[in-house]
Amino acid sequence: QVQLVESGGGLVQAGGSLRLACAASRSTLEITFIGWYRQAPGKEREMVARIDSGGGRAYAEFVGGRFAISRDIAKNTVYLQMNNLEPTDAGVYYCHATIIPDWGPQLDYWGQGTEVTVSS
Repeated sequence: QVQLVESGGGLVQAGGSLRLACAASRSTLEITFIGWYRQAPGKEREMVARIDSGGGRAYAEFVGGRFAISRDIAKNTVYLQMNNLEPTDAGVYYCHATIIPDWGPQLDYWGQGTEVTVSS
């Protein structure tokens, strides 16, 4: 079981920056993948960035080098630094964790979401 609590969303002007945080209830070293999805109104939820238990990172193509995912292992927290934000980046950002055990089914967990608004 993993509880995820996001923070850091808000209103920012286009070109600005925000840093999102996701606090997990267990060590990120025990989580196969942890990262961020987003959902804009009327659109499907899409992956933004994720980090695996070994520290490997993956980003969606639309990130284009503007975002960076990182983690603080001691705090069980994952961050998403978002720079040069565009109006199309607006939406609800969800923290997501996947645990793939040695045996048994994959387990997926979601945070409650934090809203990002980008004004043009």
